Amino acid sequence: MGILLSPKTFFFFFHFCYLLLLNVSACTLPDDYFINCGSSASTTVDRRNFVGDVNPNSFTLQTSHSSIATRSPSANSSPSSSLYDTARIFRQQSSYDLNIAENGTYVVRFHFSAFTSQDNNNIILSDAKFNVSTTLQFLLLSNFSVQNSSSNSPVIKEFLLSINIGKFRILFTPSGSSDFAFVNAIEAFLAPERFSPDSATRVTTKGNNESSEYNGLASNALQVVHRINVGGSKITPANDTLWRNWVPDDGYLVFANAAENVSSSGGQLTYLSEWATDCDAPDSVYNTAKELNISLSSEGITLPRQNFNVSWRFDVNQNARFLVRTHFCNIVSRAASDPSSFNLYVYRSFSKLVDPQFFSNVKLAVPFYLDFVVDSDDSGFMNISIGRQKDSDNRTPFLNGVEIMELISGSVSIPMESEAGKNHLPVILGSVAGGVVLIIIAVVLFWLCLKLRKGKPVETLDWKAMNLNAGSQYSRSTDRTVTGSHHPDLNLALKVPIDEILYATKNFDEKLVIGEGGFGKVYRGTLRDGTKVAVKRSEPGRTQGLPEFQTEIMVLSKIRHRHLVSLIGYCDERSEMVLVYEFMEKGTLRDHLYSSPKEGSTKASQSALSWDKRLEICIDAAKGLYYLHTGLGGAIIHRDVKSTNILLDEHYVAKVADFGISRLGHLDQSHVSTEVKGSFGYFDPEYYRCLQLTQKSDVYSFGVVLLEVLCARPAIDNLLPREQANLADWGMACLNKRELEKIIDPLLAGKIDSNSLRRFGETVEKCLKDSGVDRPNMVDVLWDLEYALKLQQTALPKQPYEDSTTDVSYNLPLPVINRLPSHSIAISEDEMPLETHIASSTNASEVFSQLRMDEAR
Repeated sequence: MGILLSPKTFFFFFHFCYLLLLNVSACTLPDDYFINCGSSASTTVDRRNFVGDVNPNSFTLQTSHSSIATRSPSANSSPSSSLYDTARIFRQQSSYDLNIAENGTYVVRFHFSAFTSQDNNNIILSDAKFNVSTTLQFLLLSNFSVQNSSSNSPVIKEFLLSINIGKFRILFTPSGSSDFAFVNAIEAFLAPERFSPDSATRVTTKGNNESSEYNGLASNALQVVHRINVGGSKITPANDTLWRNWVPDDGYLVFANAAENVSSSGGQLTYLSEWATDCDAPDSVYNTAKELNISLSSEGITLPRQNFNVSWRFDVNQNARFLVRTHFCNIVSRAASDPSSFNLYVYRSFSKLVDPQFFSNVKLAVPFYLDFVVDSDDSGFMNISIGRQKDSDNRTPFLNGVEIMELISGSVSIPMESEAGKNHLPVILGSVAGGVVLIIIAVVLFWLCLKLRKGKPVETLDWKAMNLNAGSQYSRSTDRTVTGSHHPDLNLALKVPIDEILYATKNFDEKLVIGEGGFGKVYRGTLRDGTKVAVKRSEPGRTQGLPEFQTEIMVLSKIRHRHLVSLIGYCDERSEMVLVYEFMEKGTLRDHLYSSPKEGSTKASQSALSWDKRLEICIDAAKGLYYLHTGLGGAIIHRDVKSTNILLDEHYVAKVADFGISRLGHLDQSHVSTEVKGSFGYFDPEYYRCLQLTQKSDVYSFGVVLLEVLCARPAIDNLLPREQANLADWGMACLNKRELEKIIDPLLAGKIDSNSLRRFGETVEKCLKDSGVDRPNMVDVLWDLEYALKLQQTALPKQPYEDSTTDVSYNLPLPVINRLPSHSIAISEDEMPLETHIASSTNASEVFSQLRMDEAR
């Protein structure tokens, strides 16, 4: 018997079936594997049941040298989850064997939380250093440690692996000088179908056409590096479909004013199974976005937004390969039929047209994503941008989320269980006998070398340290390292034997490490003549390498100045790249302003520097930068001016350091075209947009340093409210409102003369102008800082009715000053370039003795 349906009934039936199809893609939560390591009890965390590994029934713990560590109840702070109250300790290579029942892509996470054990000889977990690998021949973590993590901030490392049915082994192996490894919890569960692609559009460092494909992604492991909720707030595992962490994007924006947040007005998202599901990203990612700002204002002029892109900058390993997933959902258009296509850029070499209508079937709020395999360059950063198409005024670019995952190729050989039971005694005995023979041969050869050696012993080397206050004769030559690489134009007179370096640093003793940067670790050292030095040693994988090494030598061997850190020598023997500088007793300027904020807490100012002393330090640094810009026939642009590159000697005299990415131009050049390099938070926005480096780029960065000195806080602090995260943006906003006194270091409250503060604020404001032509030269900055110091030193006594020198009197007029020509500021003879001298004998005190200060009596 047939059933006749009315048109209305048929419509509702069809609509119901359509909704069912839409929700077919909804996430089905897995239940294996979630392991609570070092515990006999199970614990539930965000809908996941972590089972104890003491008596496992669904997996196997392969070890005979493991123990349990339990967090001491007397610890000052503990994580919110009991998952981190225990850990499994491994004294030798050990493993977890998981039985995989289905082929597919698996999400594998490791949880680490450092604490001092109360039941394992007070073992300190942060001392561990170890490798984590798999039977798939992937080395997931190498020489990993949690030394930089606070005890209440667990470290979670996440990977995507393609695993087949059978036994999947995860191995933990102590490495280096450590004698143990540990883990608090493990997750390994099957990801949804199509969660990870096997191919994606290839983006090389030179760009490519869209037909290029990278195939074979499934043969690599993927490590999550960044997971960003663009335009939204932080998303915790409790609010994510697959227990992921998503962080806000504000701290990664290059130019904050170029974008504005937008969120869905509450409409329903329409998931289409062929594009994206709520497993790929939760609703809260697709319901928020950043779009290109309607207009950008600069000096009262409205600039058309089609001239600008919205750019994000992410730190990544250099010369590596990454899967980049960009998430989109059109919640910005008013109607589904409105034109909405725009351009997506990766670095500046690749662009992709994004057309939401292609994915949405002419519907709004349809989530989708685009995947790319991106080769990173040697900058240590990855830039992702969105921008309008040419002549497309009505189309607004937007972005909802970004995920960046590094590809890890299989490369390690893992011993299988079948090999464990073999009798290795003959091999061991043979190895020992061979070792003894080799030792005898080595001793004989060493004795012969001593007999035949014509050179002098290390203790009597002719090399002597350069006088820190003396110049160097620069000779152009070509040097070749033991590895065969050329170092053009290096000063051979500065070359230091490797034995002298090893002596000075006690074979690079880790106890002598005083800092770490983009080039490598910095060691405190003492030469044989007693001279204290700072030794910077290159490390593989850092953001700086051979080009920066060569640049530093070539720049510093040509200049000298009392406010530039002196290069004593360099070494390029035995595959080492080492730079030796004069030792700066008081460390970096930042060390004396604030400490680096840790996750979950923001450090307040810790500076003991007076306002006078801070001004003097800024003046010293300005003199160094002024010399760089003008002291040589070819001007030098530092390109990385920041508070950690301003060092203080024992008398708090400031010197500019780190010239590895400096550029040499000419005074008649308006700019140098170059790729963007520098430090996030200090970038000149004009330099980033136009790729044209000028001396005014240093002026902008120095303006950020001036704000750091005044406010005693980092240039970027993502723990602060959004509007305060970027110091330059926040400082300019306060300057525009004439509220600078509200953001100064609390330790300076009541100690700054109002006129001195006003002059300082005006100097900062000029340095941070968006356009380089509107910024002052360094000589003008130097003059203004000298003036601010003089105003502070000649401040009027406070009147009884004044409760602070940093109050509304900030708006009072400055004293009338007859400014002398800028060239009247003298530079002493030992600050002059080797090729030229400035004909002036007027010093700073003489300059100010000639000022007419009508109101400063």
